[in-house]
Amino acid sequence: MNHAPRTRTVVSCTLLVIALGASASACGSDGNPLAATPYDAADQIAFNAPSDDGKKADPDKPLEVTAEDDDSRITDVTATDATGRHLAGELSADGTRWHSTSPLAANAHYTVRVSTEDDDGAPGRKVLDFDTSKPLGKTRLNVTFGPKAGTYGVGQPVTAKLDRPVKDKAQRAVVERALRVDSTPAVAGAWHWVDDKELHYRPKEYWPAHATIQVRSDLEGIKIGDRLWGGKAKPLKLTTGERIIAVTDASSHSMKVYKNEEVIKELPVTTGKPGFETRNGVKVVLGKEYFVRMRGTSIGIAEGSSESYDLPVYYATRLTWSGEYVHAAPWSVGSQGYANVSHGCTGMSTSNAEWFFDTVHEGDVVQVVNSDGHTMEPFGNGFGDWNLDWKKWREGSALVAGTPDAPSADQTARLRPESV
Repeated sequence: MNHAPRTRTVVSCTLLVIALGASASACGSDGNPLAATPYDAADQIAFNAPSDDGKKADPDKPLEVTAEDDDSRITDVTATDATGRHLAGELSADGTRWHSTSPLAANAHYTVRVSTEDDDGAPGRKVLDFDTSKPLGKTRLNVTFGPKAGTYGVGQPVTAKLDRPVKDKAQRAVVERALRVDSTPAVAGAWHWVDDKELHYRPKEYWPAHATIQVRSDLEGIKIGDRLWGGKAKPLKLTTGERIIAVTDASSHSMKVYKNEEVIKELPVTTGKPGFETRNGVKVVLGKEYFVRMRGTSIGIAEGSSESYDLPVYYATRLTWSGEYVHAAPWSVGSQGYANVSHGCTGMSTSNAEWFFDTVHEGDVVQVVNSDGHTMEPFGNGFGDWNLDWKKWREGSALVAGTPDAPSADQTARLRPESV
């Protein structure tokens, strides 16, 4: 950071110009000491990190930089490791001390650049390189990001799966702070702890169309807890396509499909009948299957009962792991647009189902309104993340507030093809 020259410095230069006839450059370009070439401030500052060959800094201890000369103060410190990660820090108000506020990475090489200013406002510089020692613990926390790289709809959350549980709130904060999501165009977003081993990231609103999303972890070499250190993680790049949102009104038995805010098609449909009501709320397309064999036994309907079925189903767009689809239902065409007769899925004619199948993609949004069914689960049965409002979503972040208890995705049954 730059600081204006002090008043007495300007006066001194003025007196020199008058008395000696010297140009203003006697005190630097344009009379500004800060424009002068920085001097070596090595004798003015001290580090707690070793710079001697063979010695390494303890990553468990914060980095400290102090001003040892009463006539100088620190104006700025930047510390970066070899991978480009910046070490956060805090400078005291009087400029005598800077200390890191984020943990050092283990087994890493750091370059520290310190800027100083002497009593006359002249700038000084000092650069220090040092290495940190390897972690004492051997346990690594590895992170796997999802979904796989590719193009998705604007409703697709980012997932981070950990290979071991993290329950402690302070440890969760270390992990979450190191998981980075950057989008172009930029949007506000947050991580939410689904359970001890999984986090989801989503914006406040849906992603913009044609956005680029870069996901990475800065956790490698960072101490998380006693004998637990961050491991490697493969970065992820996602893009979004057009903004496709389908809204199904169960009471009017119709679906409107929007592309970039405009209705491009309205389809007559049938949804779940009494006792098998379709879930309300926002769901994210999980995938598409040209052919699925659906059986009533998969959702608990006894074989041979009046509700039993075993049907070949085509153009099936999956919305939940428990088997809710949008699909072709030629057997119910007479009810589509007039009555709800399915076992929970959204049925439409074969030609309409084929059009829908070809139009939507993984990550696109399907919202159901005015059904008597319960609201789609936020987690464990697909991506119901958008059914939490922004306030509740942010409460699931270890960096914002206490993380509420959430059902584990592993505890939720993931059934195979089922309702029609």
